[in-house]
Amino acid sequence: MTNRNHEVVVTGVGLVTALGVGGDLHRTALTEGGFSPEAISDSERFAPYTVFPLPQIDWSEQIPRRGDQRQMENWQRLGVFAAGLALDDAGLKEDVEACASMDMIVAAGGGERDVAVDTLIVEEGRQRNDREQLLNEKLTTELRPTLFLAQLSNLLAGNISIVHKVTGSSRTLMGEQGAGISAIETAHARLAAGQSTHCLVGGAFVAERHDMLMVMEAVHALARNGLKPFWNEDGTANGMNLGTAGAFLVLETREHAEARGARIYVRLDGVLGDRGSREEDRLEQRLARLCDETVPADGDSDTVIFCGAAGTPELSRRERQFLSKRYPDSPLRTWGAVVGHSLEAQFTTGLALACLAIDEDRPVKPMAQGADAEIAKPPRSAIVTTIGHVRGEGVAHLSKLS
Repeated sequence: MTNRNHEVVVTGVGLVTALGVGGDLHRTALTEGGFSPEAISDSERFAPYTVFPLPQIDWSEQIPRRGDQRQMENWQRLGVFAAGLALDDAGLKEDVEACASMDMIVAAGGGERDVAVDTLIVEEGRQRNDREQLLNEKLTTELRPTLFLAQLSNLLAGNISIVHKVTGSSRTLMGEQGAGISAIETAHARLAAGQSTHCLVGGAFVAERHDMLMVMEAVHALARNGLKPFWNEDGTANGMNLGTAGAFLVLETREHAEARGARIYVRLDGVLGDRGSREEDRLEQRLARLCDETVPADGDSDTVIFCGAAGTPELSRRERQFLSKRYPDSPLRTWGAVVGHSLEAQFTTGLALACLAIDEDRPVKPMAQGADAEIAKPPRSAIVTTIGHVRGEGVAHLSKLS
């Protein structure tokens, strides 16, 4: 059990989704005009699959040097950009001393593949029997060393260090949704135990990738044939639609934040993740334990649940059913219905949206048609969940400072 001697607070939010760039835009979408998922999804380019695409971004706003931009793939640019937004929001971007001592924890995937080379190998492999030799030939002639190195997962953290001068300790975690959960959990535990005073944590995912669509299709996770309502009438979901997201948070101990006069969004009361068998009711038992150890109360109408359901039909049904039974008075907000599912960045995206919603102090609009209930008052706390489409579960609780 973590020795929780220090309160942990969120002081910076950096968020990019298909809806657009920055906290102000997402804050407005959460509380004023509602969401318009049809306007920001693409069901044509990767048909029969739907993705929530990268919005228009002026990379130079957070990555000034063209040379830095050129040597990154889109998922790295997106992560570096979102990290810069979070640092700006926390008022730390120009504080050289604070950035130099800031810890960083990044959730990253395996990098973007060269789809043209993959296709070439597959096509020639259909015509040759010496496939091991073919593979060696193509790896030595078609891939440049610089391109391969640009795919290394820990180079996202490296590029954040180079561009934003965040040079404290650095950790990179891999493993889809579980990586994002563990990144936040690790940051919270270190801050709560006094092992760190301020930390940049988050991840990025780009949905417009044939390789990731192929991976998700291999496990039969993807929705097909256009954007449909997230939930069916029987409580199942309609399938996963991948969503682009760059999401970073600045977390600090409350003492550190108050000493520098920082604006505080919320207190991050607790974060826990786990993984294991989902047979019979083991998933529900594990979720119950995570909630017991993370959420301080039973939930009420002042608490909004940001449900990070992936969209896989039966698994998402179980997540929604568990939350509805456990917290019957707390309305659900299914954010995957409006920005898609972003794997490594999923958990941080939900936390970012929850921070903005609580800070805005206005009711949060429904996100999933026919499933998310209307609410009349602003939330004072939020529960954020993410269940990985194959493995990994996470729960966090955030609350407004009194």
